[in-house]
Amino acid sequence: MKFRSSQSVSILAGVVAAWVLITPVNLSAEERVFDVVAPFEIGGLDPAISGFVFQRMQITETLLEADAKGNPIPALAEKWGVSEDGKQWTFKIRQGVKFHNGSKLTADAVAHSLNVARNKTGMLRNAKIDSITVLGDDVVIKLAEAFKPLGALLAHSSTNILAPEAYDAKGNVQKIIGTGPYELTLLEPPQRLAAKRFEGYWGVKPSIEKTTYLGAGRGETRSLMAESGGAELVFQLDPPSVARLKRSKDTQVLIGAVPRVVVLAANSGSGSTAPVEVRRAISLAIQREGIAAAILRAPGTGATQMFADNVAAWHDPRISPLTYDPQASRALLKAQGWVLGADGILEKDGRPLRLKLITYSDRPELPLIATALQAQLREVGVDVEVSIENASAIPAAHNDGTLQLALYGRNYALVPDPLVTLMADFKNGGAEWGPLGWSNPDFDPLISELLASNDSTEQQELRNKIVGLIQNDLPLIPVTWYRQSIAVSNSVRGAAIDPFERTFGLSTMKWAE
Repeated sequence: MKFRSSQSVSILAGVVAAWVLITPVNLSAEERVFDVVAPFEIGGLDPAISGFVFQRMQITETLLEADAKGNPIPALAEKWGVSEDGKQWTFKIRQGVKFHNGSKLTADAVAHSLNVARNKTGMLRNAKIDSITVLGDDVVIKLAEAFKPLGALLAHSSTNILAPEAYDAKGNVQKIIGTGPYELTLLEPPQRLAAKRFEGYWGVKPSIEKTTYLGAGRGETRSLMAESGGAELVFQLDPPSVARLKRSKDTQVLIGAVPRVVVLAANSGSGSTAPVEVRRAISLAIQREGIAAAILRAPGTGATQMFADNVAAWHDPRISPLTYDPQASRALLKAQGWVLGADGILEKDGRPLRLKLITYSDRPELPLIATALQAQLREVGVDVEVSIENASAIPAAHNDGTLQLALYGRNYALVPDPLVTLMADFKNGGAEWGPLGWSNPDFDPLISELLASNDSTEQQELRNKIVGLIQNDLPLIPVTWYRQSIAVSNSVRGAAIDPFERTFGLSTMKWAE
């Protein structure tokens, strides 16, 4: 099996050039290998851990899929129905589907996979499931209470359907046996895998026969592989690399809006940022459009509210936008008792307004944005220490309560309906990638009303109220809306950006003639 990579990310940059030199260029379509490079490591076999990698490589599939607007559509379930009270969902399992080991997809196999998933950490825990059982060729899910976004949960990668033979007696995943258009031929966690076209696939068979995946966390490594021809598709590029690659005759750069937001999380439960006025002051000190234009090279993506207009259901065009007003920021801080010290840093009761901001470099733009925020907040008297750490440092600081500020990109399309991620992030004082110590008595009732409502106009009003709460309290301060970027070799045709980041699109691409 051909790989354009080594086992160690740290030496990738050194071998790329040599690899390109020794790789044959005149290969038949059957011999060619489509190489994908992305920042995500393969953390394990369980769908709850790295199911998204296998899903994006189209090795595994879920009961339902999502259309371009995030609405559920048939996949391994060819149709479904919901009882009048919303507590029973019945899924008709598609016939004629085979797992990669040749066994048939059955309702029993689906129920087994979902029952394993619901007993582990994962999205299914957002729904209060009483049972998952089999009735003929159907899978029946009974809920303790109605949960409208269940269809979206069943499209999440943590619910990937695997063959019964993939699990041991305790439900631990031992191997990946999926139903997708590609079947696994090699797996070397945490970095790489290889796959080939599954000839027994139930749907349209892909044109590209062989593919590999490499998890490369360093943005420089990914950019180098795109520039050198070391991969056919490179996912997630830093802005300078995008500018360079746009000038390349061998590569096309695709950029598309996705439901991801760069946010500044501030501790709402304790410390200097607990008062909402301080969080509003921090927000007013941020020059979002400057960051979007100068750092991201994406004018117009400064976040005036949590969601951009490409997430139409959760974007309120009537809401008062977040703005840049350093004078108003200083006034708010002064009203909170912060006075300017001799060193230009605000202080109260002899204590300086000094905050630690944690971010990470997996997304190469984040340290640059953090540095810009540091300078902008310094202008209003807030001293910020930027600490670039592993991404895991943010949930760790959240869990032990030491988090002051954190900058990260949050994907609100982890499941196709953003409501599920919002519920998980904002309820009960905030989840690891949500706000810390925030509580608003109106939030949970609004969520409950939204889940219970069957009227589309009322649903939109409730979504607007939820967005308004976040805009008012700013437990997470939106900075910029995200645009995904990929570099694709001109040796292939048909590449596109999935707005919900569920697939790299291998099965719909083909080699250029």
